[in-house]
Amino acid sequence: MKASDLMVKTLENEGVEYVFGIPGEENLDLLESLAHSNIQLIVTRHEQGAGFMAATYGRLTGKPGVCMATLGPGATNLVTPVAYAQLGAMPMVVITGQKPIRDRAQGKFQIIDVIDMMSPITKYTAQIISGSSIPAHVREAFRAAEEERPGATHLELSDDVAAESVEVDPIEPSHFRRPVVEDKSVRHVLELLREAKHPLLLIGAGANRKITAKMLRAFVDKVGIPFVTTQMGKGVINEDHPLWIGNAALSDGDYPHRALEHADLILNVGHDVVEKPPFMMRADNGKKKVVHINFQAAQVEPVYFPHASMIGDIGNSIWRLKEGIEKQPHWDFSFMLKVRESLRDHTNEGAHDNTFPVLPQRLVEDVRSVMPDDGVIALDNGIYKIWFARNYAARQPNTVLLDNALASMGAGLPSAMAAKLVHSDRKVMAICGDGGFMMNSQELETAVRMGLDLVVVILNDSGYGMIKWKQQDMKFQDFGLDFANPDFVKYAEAYGAKGYRVESTEALAPLLRDCLAQKGVHVIDVPVDYSKNHQLLNIDIPKRSAAL
Repeated sequence: MKASDLMVKTLENEGVEYVFGIPGEENLDLLESLAHSNIQLIVTRHEQGAGFMAATYGRLTGKPGVCMATLGPGATNLVTPVAYAQLGAMPMVVITGQKPIRDRAQGKFQIIDVIDMMSPITKYTAQIISGSSIPAHVREAFRAAEEERPGATHLELSDDVAAESVEVDPIEPSHFRRPVVEDKSVRHVLELLREAKHPLLLIGAGANRKITAKMLRAFVDKVGIPFVTTQMGKGVINEDHPLWIGNAALSDGDYPHRALEHADLILNVGHDVVEKPPFMMRADNGKKKVVHINFQAAQVEPVYFPHASMIGDIGNSIWRLKEGIEKQPHWDFSFMLKVRESLRDHTNEGAHDNTFPVLPQRLVEDVRSVMPDDGVIALDNGIYKIWFARNYAARQPNTVLLDNALASMGAGLPSAMAAKLVHSDRKVMAICGDGGFMMNSQELETAVRMGLDLVVVILNDSGYGMIKWKQQDMKFQDFGLDFANPDFVKYAEAYGAKGYRVESTEALAPLLRDCLAQKGVHVIDVPVDYSKNHQLLNIDIPKRSAAL
């Protein structure tokens, strides 16, 4: 068979459903092979869109999403989504083309060293130099992408190798169980728990796995220890739970930080170094103990050096703790629950304010009111991400797709599209700032062509709001961050989507509800008012929380 046919058979063997991408001249053999496969090719309008879709597919399924691009500029356009997947622990396999590696007739035209470029931002990258090595390379790329900590891998397939004749078979995927924590570590952490007076769970990105989420819910329900989530740990446990203290959306000074400061033992579950720990550890502070519970050992940082660890499958570790301890009579969570109530009171402020343009607190409240428990919101990157992390109670795992790792703009719309592919029976909404939306807005055509039912909310402030907030906090002049937008209603209609503009705050929730109930792609232009962000986030919240 032709090597490109073998390549496709190995992808089928790995259970690949979709390949996202933009083929080029050097991918034509692979493209022809895909045409005779049951794998669905989804052609996007930019390689970034393909990469973000593949990464999000991996995040939601646990199986590597696959994307493809040609050599040179096609490969360079994938750098951002590859880094997005790598930092965000999303399994993803990238396939890029290349000129012939044995006989190049075009000199250096379009040729860059893609292997060297991808090496720092992937777990595995390889140039396939013979068709017979395809099965081993593909199996290794998928194994590395899936293995904890998940991430991105890359294969380069040149057009001369793709055209080779080969007679080898795919390698069957091997399935293995993760190692489990040793007994001695379990006994030590159980002893710390029994000695603690104010233990607290901190749930991070690495805990966002199905079995881990199930075990954590059972643990909290049995022993009654309160929990705080990080941005990428949202929804691991239902955040309407009476023991959810809040989300560490701000770097410091928010209400959950008071609970973290008060705790004398923090069980840090799934801490990922891409998310800075929302507490400061100091060598001279003997009052607080920190336990690192993760698949891998802690990477020590100046502000993170845990006193104990449980290394192994996180779900199993939490189950072992649950089986080994009961509620302790001396545990005291009164201050933490006071923090929780104060945060709820603050969250309600502005949630029903009719000011127009719309305040971010009201926006979050209206989105939460119309989305079902299993509905998925995919956030682009901007100041609104902090408001959604703080105020939007995620009720199921992976129903709030935000990126607090690379924090790239332009991922919101493609991520929502991938979420709708994976969860065709769920309501899905992309929430994008006007800046981030315009970075990959052309994927509206892809969404319409695919026949997706999708709501896209554009938060319109005609500027880069997150950086304006930082600029104001640093007491710099308002400079260099404003722009003009197209007419988003006409823009949506030009792609075959339906466009709407919100004219009053009271009209927002009914419009969202109506669009979610309809078929097709719906784009909603929502004017937002960020003028109070500095006062609320940088001054009022730290002042009020410090008074507890």
